[in-house]
Formats: sequence, C-alpha cells, structure tokens
Amino acid sequence: MPTIERIDSFADELTAIRRDLHAHPEIGFEEVRTSGIVADKLTSWGIEVHRGLGGTGVIGVLKGKGNGTKRIGLRADMDALPMEENTNLKWRSTIPGRFHGCGHDGHTTMLLGSARYLAETRNFDGTVHFIFQPAEEGLGGARAMIKDGLFKQFPCDEVYGLHNAPDLNHGEIAILPGPAMAAADFFDIRIQGYGAHGAMPERSKDAVLIAMTLGQALQSIVSRNVDPLQAAVLSITQIHSGSAYNVIPGEAWLCGTVRCFSEEIRALIRKRMREICAGLAAAYDAEISVEIRDGFSVLVNQEEQSRVVEEVARTVVDPTKVFTRSTPKMGSEDFADMMQAVPGAYFWVGHDGSVPVHNPGYVLDDKILPIGASMFARIIEKRMPVGAHA
Repeated sequence: MPTIERIDSFADELTAIRRDLHAHPEIGFEEVRTSGIVADKLTSWGIEVHRGLGGTGVIGVLKGKGNGTKRIGLRADMDALPMEENTNLKWRSTIPGRFHGCGHDGHTTMLLGSARYLAETRNFDGTVHFIFQPAEEGLGGARAMIKDGLFKQFPCDEVYGLHNAPDLNHGEIAILPGPAMAAADFFDIRIQGYGAHGAMPERSKDAVLIAMTLGQALQSIVSRNVDPLQAAVLSITQIHSGSAYNVIPGEAWLCGTVRCFSEEIRALIRKRMREICAGLAAAYDAEISVEIRDGFSVLVNQEEQSRVVEEVARTVVDPTKVFTRSTPKMGSEDFADMMQAVPGAYFWVGHDGSVPVHNPGYVLDDKILPIGASMFARIIEKRMPVGAHA
C-alpha cells in the first residue's frame, strides 16, 4: 500500500501549515505561536487538548473505537534553531536569527496530519497521545515535559518519533534497532590567567597560549584514552578571548561538545577532561574551571518497536527502500529521554535535496509530509487494531 489516500487528499493543506510554521520560526521554550496553532488544529478536529507541559508543550488525546486500554505516544518537536536562513524561498523565515534549519516544522505538520486522519477515522482500539514537544535543540524540552508529569498524566505503553533525512533519498525510510544516536555533553572551560602588554609577555599568564595548548591536549582523549573500537567525538566549537592587537588576554574560554554511545566512555572522557585541565592549570600557574553538562542521553531503539516501524514502512513506501541499518548516528536527539521512560522507536524519512540539516541553505521537501503522517497513522492502526479485544 502507498501513503494513506485520505492524507494525500489534504496534502496541500499540510504544506500550507508547514510553510506558515517555517515563515514564523520560534526557538526552544518560545514556541507560543506554534503551540497555539497546534492546539487550535487539534481542537478543531475534536481532539482533547492539554497545554503547558514543559512550558509550551501540547498534548492531544484521542480515543479510538472499542474498549482497548493500550496507549501509544506519537511525538514531534516544534522548535527552530537560532541561526540565519540562506534560501530564497517565498516562505523563508521572517524572523532574523531564527530558522527551521532542522525540519521540525515538518515533523510538527506530519503529526498534525496523522492526528487529523485518526480523528476522522478512529480506526483503532485504544488511546493515542499526540506529543508536541518544545526545545529539542539542546535545551532539554523532553526532560522538561517528563518533569512536568508527561507520562504520569498521559501514560504510554510505547512511543514513536521520526526525523527527516536529506542523506536518504525520497521514499526511503531507515530504522536502526539498538543504540541509534549518541549521548551528548556540552562543556564550557574558563581559563583565568593574567593579562599584559603584547610586547611584555613575561609579565603575563597568557590565556591564549594556555587555550591553544589545552585544545590540542583535549584531542588526545579520544585518540589515546578511549578504546579504538568505541565511537567517541570531542569537538571544540567555540574559542573566545582578546580584544586588542597589543594586549595579551588574561582570560579565555573554550566551549564544545562530546558524543559517544557508552556511559562508561562518557564518564572516562569527563574525568580526563578535568584531569588535563587541572594539569595545565598547574603547569601554567593559572586557574582553569570546567563545566560539563549532560545534554542528551543515548537513543536506543527497542527491537519490538523497531520491527513495527519496519513492517509499517513496507506498507507506506517501496519495501526495497526500507533500511534497517546497523550504523548509528553520532548526532543526538532528546527523544532519547522519553524512550528511556517508555519503550519505543525513532526512524528517518528520506527526501529530495542534499543540503544537510543545520545548514543555512537547508530546505525541507514537502512531498514527505504525507509519508510521515501515514507512518504515524499506520503505526497506530497496526498496534491497536479494532476487534483485537472482542
């Protein structure tokens, strides 16, 4: 079977919703307009709506036919990125420094499409919880919703999520059973030295020199402390220091991220980062402080729910285009926290275009909106079939 015919019939409306969201992007915990649109759409389709979980989160509750007690959560993220858009689209961002450069506008629209269809048909026996999550991009939106009682107020037996994938072709769907996306830490390192005139370095404790040495030393952790058969990445992504050509700065900051798939490796890297910073502080007679924040957990797809996604995908797209790849992604996803609380699966939907997400020129292909919406809807119909409890 292809995509659901009824969803195809309102694909143009989904495209209009997605492009409107794209033109008005909102970053984490600021999704006031977006969550308002979501709540209004769900209400208009007769779906029970709850707002305010995790700040701007929205939950839609829909009961199907029959008396089934199973409950399934479908989740989409709503936030944009704090970056500029560099496209010439008619529906490009109208807000400077805000851009749906990861396609969350598409994820939100897909879930809305499945909600509309399921509200019309109710061809399932159980309860669906449509979870519209804020602040996926590193601000802990999933954890905020869980802290606010997401799974206590809206219990789920399973949860499912998806992401667009420009690295796949249109009509391809991938699911990776087991560890599928990396855990992520974010770090801030502050170097406190002693400033001096650029012509008198002997009077300084050169924070820039220390920062450059530290940057090199930190790269030794993955290459010399982590087991070569374990995947890990340490990336310094920001360096801040100095304000003049003839001033040796007394302060410098290094910021970045660490990715891996093992809590043991995660702990090892944190330990070595602190040891190296302490050692260089002693060597250069400076102060170095280290803050390491737990950003994302390892995303683990459960075997049972992964098989569900695979089987459903073969009914939505060409079966030869459904991949169960064993290679995990080093990127991170905070849906992992929901999946630590409830078993589930997270999959990727390919689309036309080769520009990667988080690039100023990224463009989501609207042709995948019915595919994602059909995947969500068919998962519900497969896992909670009418008549199963007769």
